[in-house]
Amino acid sequence: MSLSAYRELRPAYGFDEVAIVPGSVTVNPELTNVRFALGEFTFEMPILAAALDSVSDPRFAVEMGQRGGLAVMNLEGLQCRYEDPSTVIAEIVQADQSESAAVIQKLYAAPIREELIGRRIRVIKEGGVACAVSCTPANTKKLAPIAVDAGADVFVVQSTVTTARHISRSLRGLIFEELCANIRVPVVVGNTVTFGAAKELMETGISGLLVGVGPGAICTSREVLGIGVPQVTATMDCAAARDQYYSESGHYVPIITDGGMRSGGDICKALAAGADAVMLGSAFARTEEAPARGYSWGMSTGHAELPRGTRITVGVDTTLDRLLFGPTSNTDGTENLMGAIRTCMGVCGAQTIAELHEAEMIVAPSIKTEGKVYQLSR
Repeated sequence: MSLSAYRELRPAYGFDEVAIVPGSVTVNPELTNVRFALGEFTFEMPILAAALDSVSDPRFAVEMGQRGGLAVMNLEGLQCRYEDPSTVIAEIVQADQSESAAVIQKLYAAPIREELIGRRIRVIKEGGVACAVSCTPANTKKLAPIAVDAGADVFVVQSTVTTARHISRSLRGLIFEELCANIRVPVVVGNTVTFGAAKELMETGISGLLVGVGPGAICTSREVLGIGVPQVTATMDCAAARDQYYSESGHYVPIITDGGMRSGGDICKALAAGADAVMLGSAFARTEEAPARGYSWGMSTGHAELPRGTRITVGVDTTLDRLLFGPTSNTDGTENLMGAIRTCMGVCGAQTIAELHEAEMIVAPSIKTEGKVYQLSR
């Protein structure tokens, strides 16, 4: 009698299914160190703004940098396709929801104008802050030298899934070892969710790694392609790769959990799971400083054949200062994100984010509902 072979599925966990266990020592929140190092740069907060046209235009990048953070501008977005991107953003915002994807596809079909790359980067640099830019692997060899020559400080290579080994029709595709050697700035690569892919990418000499496939509200990759790993498990697996690579090479490659975080609690769980920083998109779209007036859409929404993103409405209900530093009257953790991080570190006895990596985490699917009957009732 023969038995059928089967593959065993391992459990994977998202933010709502886990909790951080408080430590046996506590620390005053103001004594915690929340700085984030990337290459030769050190930022005052472990929060980056995603390369979304609804968020990271040059003005927003300056505002974010002046507060000690980093915003990433998309070189393949509207900023580098149109002389006046604000009118194009307005057209996207004003479109009916049922037609928004088609409108975005049409507007993103305009060619990238190389002269606009330097112009946008100069605006950010004139604001006195670090400039980070992003593009897909297909355009990296062409656009990276232009951006770096214009003054970009950090270059991000980003796609739905990025690996160190890639099979294509190109005789010579993008080779990260060569990219890191040829440009003079830190290279951040994403996105990935597995131990093996993360470690192979780190071995190419990159300076940072983005973790996450499809967790954000504006991304539909999980629905369209059926791929992804919940963010807590993905972060832990990639953090394990970082730690092993560091023990073997002495080179520490920070990992940045990208997407799927709504509140301070989600961010704290990502950091406790092993992230050195987080990247947020829709949260920043809620601010008065964001260019899209409370709307946001995914980087892949404009794909001509298989869009993997959608336009969402988050509204404008906060400012950049209130979102990051408070004070706030909101009780749901969606404002004063830095205060949440510092307080979480304090109750876990962690004075640095590296120490927060040592906090115990538990599987706790009832963590947000236990005893909440009066809060949840209407």
